[in-house]
Amino acid sequence: MQQPGMVPPAMDITDDDKLWSLLSWIFAPLVPVIVLLLEDKKNRPFIKYNAINGLIVGGIVAVLSAVTAGFGCLVLWIVWIYQIYAGIQAYKGATVVVPVITDFAKKQNWL
Repeated sequence: MQQPGMVPPAMDITDDDKLWSLLSWIFAPLVPVIVLLLEDKKNRPFIKYNAINGLIVGGIVAVLSAVTAGFGCLVLWIVWIYQIYAGIQAYKGATVVVPVITDFAKKQNWL
């Protein structure tokens, strides 16, 4: 669900950007909230992009696991594995596109 080469032109991605993006995916929704509160981090396009996507995915997982009780554990693990995959892709510098969520965030002008 990641499309390589989708990084906007002239975006300089630092190692710090990659690390914060990885953490935003793996420890969502907590780290994305922290990232979006830090002025120097939320002004970096790559970090903000991954933090918002990670926040939305993490929030959906939290709600789904709370609502579906027993089955929610399975959903939680499956999505967490996807979040690890997305975090690794972000750490490599690739832009991770989550089909419905990324489109929704763009329509809301969050990205």
